[in-house]
Amino acid sequence: MGGVATAEDLGRLFASFLQPGALIELAVLAACLGVAWLAVRLLRGPEPQRGSIWFGRGVVDGVLFPVFALLLALVGRWALLALGTVPIAVFKLVVPVLLSLLVIRLTVRVLRAAFPTSQVMRVVERSVSWLAWILMVLWITGVLPLILAELDAIQWKIGSTRISVRNLLEGVVAAIAVMVVALWISAALEQKLLKGATDNISIRKMAANALRALLLFVGLMFALSAAGIDLTALGVLGGALGVGIGFGLQKLAANYISGFVILAERSMRIGDMVRVDNFEGRITDINTRYTVIRALNGRESIVPNEMLITSRVENASLADSRVLLSTVVQVAYGTDVQTLIPRLTDVVAAVPRVLADPGPGVQLSAFAADGLELTVLFWIADPENGQGNIRSTVNLALLQALNDAGIEIPFPQRVLHRAARP
Repeated sequence: MGGVATAEDLGRLFASFLQPGALIELAVLAACLGVAWLAVRLLRGPEPQRGSIWFGRGVVDGVLFPVFALLLALVGRWALLALGTVPIAVFKLVVPVLLSLLVIRLTVRVLRAAFPTSQVMRVVERSVSWLAWILMVLWITGVLPLILAELDAIQWKIGSTRISVRNLLEGVVAAIAVMVVALWISAALEQKLLKGATDNISIRKMAANALRALLLFVGLMFALSAAGIDLTALGVLGGALGVGIGFGLQKLAANYISGFVILAERSMRIGDMVRVDNFEGRITDINTRYTVIRALNGRESIVPNEMLITSRVENASLADSRVLLSTVVQVAYGTDVQTLIPRLTDVVAAVPRVLADPGPGVQLSAFAADGLELTVLFWIADPENGQGNIRSTVNLALLQALNDAGIEIPFPQRVLHRAARP
């Protein structure tokens, strides 16, 4: 009987599309979509907003457009029902479609904002999209109430509580909704905290991580409550989790705690040049579990935070970003070194990126076998832009200065003595 009723409902629905009143509904729907597009366009402004959950890159690919379209469609449907002269057919199909579109856009935008580089979230996005469209089709065809009634009939008893499959599914949907909202709020607050951060970016990053963890914890509690799980049972779960952390998860817990210690102490900050385990680079991100270090050649290293706490770390930017570099050149014996040193100092000081304070210096460092060894010392303030390139520029300037002065750069020479014949 349920199948016959569903077929009759579908027949009446499709027959109503052929009525003249359907054209009036289509006109009202087009007006609703046009007003929604115009409202979002005016609120967004002329420039696209990348990373925005409400607007997205375009006018219709954010969350705000389906929200306005759904609200206006509901108002238009209510107005047509109030008139009573037009049978509702198009809006019976449009409202579920717009609701499914809103759920998909909200979930996708929030997950991309909260986990921009996660590949798992791409699978979750597609799963949510398919689930939303399938539920929409079941709703329109009238099959969804029948399925829910059958699922409600499948029950079992846990203690003194009866639980059905429908209760579990509704709890899972409510849990997902609560978690999405929690991620949305945390992503928005994190963006506000990190916006315009300069020297205090590490403190703001720590606050953002702590805020996200707190919101996810609160969201998880609401989600478990919505799923029908007794929260008093979490005391036993917390004890078991503590034992698990003490044994199997101690490294993971140590990395998370070390991450908050690094951000709180500010011993290492985003943008610092560091050397860890013979890997040198610039810190690009500090997460709660690991730190990302990017070398000058483009390679990235993911370093567990515990290593940054327990091992030796060289930080070239902690107190002062200036770095001392040196290069060595030899000149022939007999060169007027006292006259040459000031000239070479001026040449190095004229090289871009070489600091004037402290200025460069040239020292007679050794009497080598083939010539006089001069060590050239100079400072730079931007080691993240490379050290080998500035050292090469300084060497080229020194070579040009020695060539212009006619000073010879000696090369190894050996004297062979021929033994006399007996």
